Amino acid sequence: MEEPTATSQAIEMLYIIGLGLGDENDITLKGLEAIKRCDKVYMEAYTSLLSFGLSPSGLSTLEELYGKQIILADREMVEEGADAILFEASKLHVAFLVVGDPFGATTHADLVLRAKKIGVEVQVVHNASVVNAVGVCGLQLYRYGETVSIPFFTETWRPDSFYEKIKRNRSLGLHTLCLLDIRVKEPSLESLCRGKKSYEPPRFMTIETAIEQLLEVEQLRAESVYSEDSICVGFARLGSETQMVVSGSMKQLREVDFGAPLHCLVIVGETHPMEEEMLEFYAVKEKRASLASPE
Repeated sequence: MEEPTATSQAIEMLYIIGLGLGDENDITLKGLEAIKRCDKVYMEAYTSLLSFGLSPSGLSTLEELYGKQIILADREMVEEGADAILFEASKLHVAFLVVGDPFGATTHADLVLRAKKIGVEVQVVHNASVVNAVGVCGLQLYRYGETVSIPFFTETWRPDSFYEKIKRNRSLGLHTLCLLDIRVKEPSLESLCRGKKSYEPPRFMTIETAIEQLLEVEQLRAESVYSEDSICVGFARLGSETQMVVSGSMKQLREVDFGAPLHCLVIVGETHPMEEEMLEFYAVKEKRASLASPE
């Protein structure tokens, strides 16, 4: 998949464009040029969010910059109505905007595969994602193991498949990036039982909740993979002007107010002296500092 060029502009195309992590200004020039030549613009709105969320004012800011109306694409539209988007892309220039990098979620790879199978041309414009932005804390990116997702527990569903992956990473001395659950426009169980969809309010997992769930699973499994004394790094609003980076034990990070979403967590593996020195910049203190002015 090649990135957009002047010679490809006349061909109907599905552009999958990464927006970065912060706000409307994080888009690349190449991505902005691609959007401006598109007839329709969709924005995926369930695997991640920009710093302003899905507020009308935030979307209008995007629309003003791009000079295009933006259609929010929720999970149902993308996973159940993708054929309609792909049909449009066979006749028009269509942009599909993704927070972070286009391949930060498997859903977007599936969209590319479906497009290729029906002969729709696809071009991708990459951008920063959480996977490389966590490098700001000083932990070296090539020392990370498999990334895990931490879903919200319910009374009847408490999955712990992430535990084995963390165990494997730690046995190799590797760091583990934990992506925390995002629930946007999710149908309620009651509405599904009634056959008429209504949606739960948006929910974004906090670092506190993630640590509580991690420790609950450790207590049940009792394999000493990690404990409340294990060193971690908590991140909030990566890529934005208010981003927050704090290192400390799980016990310490549970007490830190990380503020508004989105949050993610890294469980630290074996460290190099330079990594340890960098983590000290973000160690828990009585008065927390933002990344812009570490104390």
